[in-house]
Amino acid sequence: MEALAIRSRFRSLWRPQTSRKSRGPAPGQSGHLPAVRVWGVAEGTQVCELRGHRCGVTCVAFSPDGQHIVSVGSHDMSLNLWAWKRKALVAAHRLSNGVRAVAFSEDSAHFVTAGNRHVRFWHLEPSHSHQPLLGRPGLLGELQNRCFCAVACGRGPKSDSCFCITTSGLLCEFSGRRVLERWVSLQTSSAHALAVTEDLIFCACANGTVRVFSPSDLQFICTLPRPHQLSSTQSSISSPLFSCHLFSRKPDARYPDAVAVTFDPVNRWLSCVFNDHSVYVWDVRDLWRVGRVHSELYHSACVWDLQMFPSGGSQLALGSSELFLSGSADRTVRIWSPDGLRNASLDQDLHHVLHMDECSAALLDAERSAVSGPGKPEGGIRTVCVRPDGKHLASGDRNGILRILDLTCMKELLRAEAHESEILCLEYSKPHTGMSLLATAGRDRLIHLLDVQQHYALLQTLDEHSSAVTSIRFAVSDGKLRLISCGADKSVYIRTAHTTARGTEFKRTHHMVRKTTPNDLDVDPTGKYVAVGCQDRIVRVINISSGKQKRSYKGSQTEDGSLLKVQVDPSGLYLATSCSNKNISLFDFRTGECLATVFGHSGKKTPCSQ
Repeated sequence: MEALAIRSRFRSLWRPQTSRKSRGPAPGQSGHLPAVRVWGVAEGTQVCELRGHRCGVTCVAFSPDGQHIVSVGSHDMSLNLWAWKRKALVAAHRLSNGVRAVAFSEDSAHFVTAGNRHVRFWHLEPSHSHQPLLGRPGLLGELQNRCFCAVACGRGPKSDSCFCITTSGLLCEFSGRRVLERWVSLQTSSAHALAVTEDLIFCACANGTVRVFSPSDLQFICTLPRPHQLSSTQSSISSPLFSCHLFSRKPDARYPDAVAVTFDPVNRWLSCVFNDHSVYVWDVRDLWRVGRVHSELYHSACVWDLQMFPSGGSQLALGSSELFLSGSADRTVRIWSPDGLRNASLDQDLHHVLHMDECSAALLDAERSAVSGPGKPEGGIRTVCVRPDGKHLASGDRNGILRILDLTCMKELLRAEAHESEILCLEYSKPHTGMSLLATAGRDRLIHLLDVQQHYALLQTLDEHSSAVTSIRFAVSDGKLRLISCGADKSVYIRTAHTTARGTEFKRTHHMVRKTTPNDLDVDPTGKYVAVGCQDRIVRVINISSGKQKRSYKGSQTEDGSLLKVQVDPSGLYLATSCSNKNISLFDFRTGECLATVFGHSGKKTPCSQ
């Protein structure tokens, strides 16, 4: 499945730091017919849209006077200069080398591009008509074969200079005559970004390193604290012990690479982005007493599943009454508090990081990590489910491994190869059913029923589906425990629990075959109906006791895509649907009336929870 629930399609973002007249950030997009969009920060609305690239925008930059935007295409190799307030393309040039960074001079008289064996200076002409851009190359000398990955023009006394870094870890200074005057080694395996002020140069490097230099003579000043370690152990973010290593360095510890930095000259804060998708903001007013202002620790890969903690159970297990968790392809399950944590050390929203194996390479973004291609570890958490009392967490990964974690002590109770391929869904039975069961279903078309009270012993295996099982639910209807499942074989099965000499067994009661594939289902609070979300964007409501369809209505207001997830709210009045057209819709469960539609994700939204 191609769903990337949280991956942004914005490839570059820059907003001016010196001009108060500019409206806001200018992101450059990737994909078909990309655009450079200017947004007003205060209003939160789009100001203008600039289209001129074909396949993607590598980098964009505002001029400090707020009059121009320069953008570089990733595939069409075009360099465009925009008078963005008039939405006019005033100059363009076709590049022969790949450009990775662009920066304007302090006086907005010229800008500099940097890339593979490329540092070029472009001077602006005082003309309002469309004209070709003419650039003059920097004199690279001994570094003519290096790849320059970041560039920034000097400020204040060094406004005539230009600073660049190479991917191999060299900080270079070009004079106003475009001559490479000096360079120093950053003492790192690779470098990624830099930010320049009047008195400081910040260089983002590998292994969480941010080095600080003086722009006057490129003398080394200090190294900023590193972020959190890439760990394979269960981590309590809310514990002060988790962040104590920020200011202590271990020679064998591994840290995420710093891939972007930007400086706030008003507060003198430095924001750093790392290749595990974490963000740190440092107070650098005193370089010898650097303090952490804020930090966020996000998933580094797509989120496959979301689950709310059961009411009344989460407080027993984790000490909070409002929690939810997310399972990701980065092989972690993260527990979040939507209201924030008062005593959080690193992230006020993140409560816990649960590492499901010892592979720390999966925590890094594949696009920014040296581990890629065949060497990139496969797998990731595909589905998660919390026991109704909040004590156990069940997770299934893309390799078919089932893990049971005790949330009261954060210890693994069970690890088993339950399925031959990825586990697609997990479901605990509710307390009012009278039984404590866990159902697992996978792409191998099998459903396993496990007895929770007997240390998750196998109770029964169902193999009636002829293709991948996409969803399973327990329900109590007419005083009987039911198991409902749907799959890619276009079937919906309803089974009823029976007591036999060998114990409890589920036997098929109804079998319904549709003309379109049911992707997900959910049971209403009364246990009388099941809502099935299908590939043809129709929600079909089925009576569980009779197996007959009660009603149906459109689960999406558009004519493209298919329904991926459906969820009935605890009151039974509303139904939420997630569609592959990137929209989430809210319906009246009984009438099918669409009450609201929202969007915001850049990829298919696979998770949908209450």
